[in-house]
Amino acid sequence: MSDTETPETTPETSQAAAQAKAPENPHAAPVRQLARSMTRASLLYTPPFILVCIVLFTVLNGLHGFLGALVGGVLAMVASLSTLGMMKVSAGQDPSLVMLIALGGYAAKVILLFLALTLLKGVTVLHPLSLGITMIVAILVAAAVEFATFRKARIPTIIPTSN
Repeated sequence: MSDTETPETTPETSQAAAQAKAPENPHAAPVRQLARSMTRASLLYTPPFILVCIVLFTVLNGLHGFLGALVGGVLAMVASLSTLGMMKVSAGQDPSLVMLIALGGYAAKVILLFLALTLLKGVTVLHPLSLGITMIVAILVAAAVEFATFRKARIPTIIPTSN
């Protein structure tokens, strides 16, 4: 091939070039920044509450309380962080796709938590009340921390296009 010839354009290369040239949604960067802030705050404030539940239920119910609270805390943190992960992934998408990801992700998360709790129902080494209360505490604390972080965030609601 000489210097004047150009390689043949395939559909894959033209699609990749179009995606590379397409400008990113201007709302994506602030949403990703918010998701990072919310994740950081959730990881900072939620684990101490889980630790308090673990200590409390270990004292009240022994090893069974410890294991129940530990499993409840892990399940709650995974559920909370999965929501923030979906927020990061969908940040630059079309609003209808964002809603699909949010609602589908919420439904999937609820179903997976239900399945996990159903499978753990017969496990006798876990104290069920310790597991449940720890999950409730962790989920409520994570939600409150995420809300407080959102309220403090300086995110523009209207981003003008630059012409």
